[in-house]
Amino acid sequence: MSSFDHRAKLPQIPTEPGVYRMLDADGTPLYVGKAKNLKRRVSSYFGRALNRRLQLMVAQIADIQVTVTRTEGEALLLESDLIKTHRPRFNVLLRDDKSYPYIYLSTQDAFPRLSFYRGPRKGEGRYFGPYPSAWAVRETLHLLQKLFPVRQCRDSFYQSRTRACLQYQIKRCTGPCVDLISPQDYAVDVAHTIKFLEGRTGEVIAELGERMEQAAEALEFERAAVLRDQIVTLQRIQQRQYVTADGGDVDIIAAVEEAGTVCIQVFFIRAGRNLGNKAFFPQVPTDADQAAVLAGFLAQFYVDKEIPPEVLLNAEPDEAAFLSAALSERAEQRVALKHRLRGERARWVEMAVNNAALALKTRLGSRAGYTRRLEALRDLLDLEDLPRRMECFDISHTQGELTVASCVVFDDEGPRKSDYRRFNIEGITQGDDYAALEQALLRRYRRVQTGEVPLPDLLFIDGGKGQLGAVAGVLDGLGIDGVKLIGVSKGPDRKAGAEQLWLAEGASELLDEGQGKGGAPIIAGADSPALHLVQQIRDEAHRFAITGHRQRRDKARKTSTLEDIPGVGPKRRQSLLRAFGGLRGLTRAAPEDIARVEGVSARLACQIHEALQAQHDSAP
Repeated sequence: MSSFDHRAKLPQIPTEPGVYRMLDADGTPLYVGKAKNLKRRVSSYFGRALNRRLQLMVAQIADIQVTVTRTEGEALLLESDLIKTHRPRFNVLLRDDKSYPYIYLSTQDAFPRLSFYRGPRKGEGRYFGPYPSAWAVRETLHLLQKLFPVRQCRDSFYQSRTRACLQYQIKRCTGPCVDLISPQDYAVDVAHTIKFLEGRTGEVIAELGERMEQAAEALEFERAAVLRDQIVTLQRIQQRQYVTADGGDVDIIAAVEEAGTVCIQVFFIRAGRNLGNKAFFPQVPTDADQAAVLAGFLAQFYVDKEIPPEVLLNAEPDEAAFLSAALSERAEQRVALKHRLRGERARWVEMAVNNAALALKTRLGSRAGYTRRLEALRDLLDLEDLPRRMECFDISHTQGELTVASCVVFDDEGPRKSDYRRFNIEGITQGDDYAALEQALLRRYRRVQTGEVPLPDLLFIDGGKGQLGAVAGVLDGLGIDGVKLIGVSKGPDRKAGAEQLWLAEGASELLDEGQGKGGAPIIAGADSPALHLVQQIRDEAHRFAITGHRQRRDKARKTSTLEDIPGVGPKRRQSLLRAFGGLRGLTRAAPEDIARVEGVSARLACQIHEALQAQHDSAP
C-alpha cells in the first residue's frame, strides 16, 4: 500500500472547481480528473468503497496536484487537454530537471523523420517546442502518427528494411523505407505536420477539405473518408477553450508571496495548446518586492530556454524595458512583457495567480508540519536546538550480491537531495551488512575529515545495537565526535509505529543506562510526530538504496558474458549472436559450431564455450 498521507493533504485542497492529478512516486500522472468541488471529489477516493482498478491506483499515489479554474466547464476543457498531453494510464477505463524536450523533424532527409529530442539545437532540421514534459512530446508524436503518418523509426531501422513493418500495416506509416510512397506525396504529409506544430491548424483543415472534395468527385470514397477523419480530429483539437491561446506561443507567469516565501507559477502555451504548468519556489532576499522577484526570475529562467514572443505577468518587473530588450536580443525576435491586461488574457493571469497562491499555501502547510516534527524530535531526544542536518544510511543487496549503500540527508527544510550519495560496496563477504556499512561510513566520513562534507547533528542507522556499535567504532577510528547516533530497529511485532530508537552519544561509546541507552530503547509511539519524521528519513534511505541496487543489478544483467572473454570484441560478439539467434542458442552450441563463425578460431571457440557453460552451471 502507498505511504501517502491523505489526511494531511486533503485539508490543503480548495473547494473551488478545477482539475486534480494523482501522481506516483516518480511524479508520473496516474489519473487526471475534473471536479466542481475539488476537495469533495478528491476526498471521495479515501472515504468510500472503490472498485479494484481505483484501489490499485490509490495504492500508488505519492502526491496529488490540483489546478483551480473559474468554472466546471473550464475544468472539463483543461482535463481533456491534460489527458491528451500526459496519457495517464488510470484514465483508460474512464476514457483515458534537465532541459526541456523538443520534437525534431529531420528536414534535410529525403524522407524526414519525427522524433523526441532533448539537447542543444545545433544540427540541421526543425525543432518544435519546448514542451514542459516528455509526456507532452510523446502524446503529440502519437497524435501526429495517426494524423499525418510521417515516419518515426530510427534511421538504422529505416535503412535496413526490405519490407514494410507493422507501422505500415496499422496505417501509422506510409512505407517510405520500401518506396511505397512517392517523395512528393510524403512531402505533403511533412508540410501538414509542420503547419500543425506551428499552430496553423486552420490552414491544414482547409487544404484537407479541398482534397476530400477532389477525392469524392473522383469517386475515391475510401480516400475521402480518410481525409474526413483527419479533418474531424483536427477540428476537435482546434476547439477553442479558456485555458488555450489563439495559436502561437505564450508563457503566463504569476508571483505570489506569503510569510517570506515566494511561489512563481508558469503556464506554458505552445502552438495554441496548454502544455501544462509548473510551480517554482526561488530563494529571495527578505526585502525583495514583487517587481524584483519577477525580474530576477525572468532573467534566470530564460537563460537556457526557448523564449516565446509574449510573456503575460501579474505585475511589472523591475527594469521591464531593459529586460524586454535583453530577452528580445537573445530570442532574435521581439519579446513583449505584458502586465496591464484585459478580458481573456487577464483571466489567464488570474488563473496563474490562483494556482500560485494554492501551491504556496500547500508548501507553507507542509513546512509548518515539518517544523513541528523537528521540534518533537528535539524534545524526544532531549536536544538543545533543532537538528540542522541529519543523515541516514541503509544497505541493499540480493543474497549478498551487488551491494549498494545509501546516504540521504535532511536539513531544517526537508530532504536535501543534492547531498544524497550511493556507494557500490566491493571486497567484502557477501551478505555482511556490518562490513558494508563500515565501508560506506569510511568513504563518507573521510570527506568530513577533509572539510568537503559538513558534519551532521544526527546520524540514523537502519538497525539496532549491533549496527550502532559498528558505526560508533568507525567514527571513533576516524576521530569524529559530536554526532548523536540513533539506531532505528523494528519492534518485536515488526509493525510500523512500534520502532525502537537506540542512542549513542558521540563515537566513543554506547550509553548503557537510562531510557534510550543500552537495554531500554526509546519507544515514541505510533502517533508521535517525531517518530513520523524518523520513519520518513529511514524510508527515504531504504528507497534510495533499493533504487541504486536495482539499477546496478539491471546493468549487470544486461552485460553479456561475451564481453568478459578476451578476444571477443563488439563485431565478433554481434556475429556470434546473429549466427546462433542469441545468447541462449550460443550457449547450447558445441565448440566446433562456434568455430564456423567467421573470425572465430578453434581456440577462441573453446574459450567461449567454457565461459558460457561456467555461467550456465552457476546460474540458480
